[in-house]
Order: sequence, then C-alpha cells, then structure tokens
Amino acid sequence: MDDDLPPDLPRLRTLETWAATYLTRIRARISAVERHQQAQPQQAPVPTAKPAPPAAGPGRARTPDWGLTEAGIGAPTTEVHRGDCWARGRSLVPVSAERARAELADGAQPCAVCRPDRVLNRS
Repeated sequence: MDDDLPPDLPRLRTLETWAATYLTRIRARISAVERHQQAQPQQAPVPTAKPAPPAAGPGRARTPDWGLTEAGIGAPTTEVHRGDCWARGRSLVPVSAERARAELADGAQPCAVCRPDRVLNRS
C-alpha cells in the first residue's frame, strides 16, 4: 500500500469523494474550453517566444576585435579587452586597435584574462 494515504476506511472514502468531485469539475472545465474553442474562428497559434537568432549570418553583429569596458561597480578603471574575451561583460564598446593602444597609453588597464596589451604592443 502507498504510505501517503490514510490507513482507515472513513478517511479513504472522504478522499474518494473529494477526488470524484474534483474530477467532475475538471471534466466540466475541459468541455467548456472545447466548446469555446469550437465557437472561435481558427487562428494561428501565438508564438510564445522569439526564435533564437542564427549563430552567424546577416542578422548577427560582428564580434569586434577590441573593446573597452567603462569604470563602474566592480571595475574601478576602464579596461581594454579583446573582442572575444569572456570576461568583457555586457557593456563592451567596440574600438579600433589604434584607440585601444591609445587607451592603454593613457592609463586604461589591460584585461587580466585576455591580455590585449601583449598583442597590441607587438604591432
């Protein structure tokens, strides 16, 4: 026997009556919804969410080569990142290699993960 049901007959009969009553209510609601749907003209289903954009292609923005994250909470100074750096956050501002070099020369911090200073200082 199931452990979640009461062991005595009176309580089991009560649960049986409740379940039968609730099943009757559920079936009545199903019938009402089916009647309502049959009365309505056929409509195209409403999409629940936008489909995900393709991984690459014309609708997708190109990943920048270099970018800046501005100083703010958790970042005391402006940081320079490679465009594909995982630590860049959401607020990466795309910049050219020349601007990234200039920002580094002006005191911006290079990202400790992608180390853009190593690549930019070679050129």
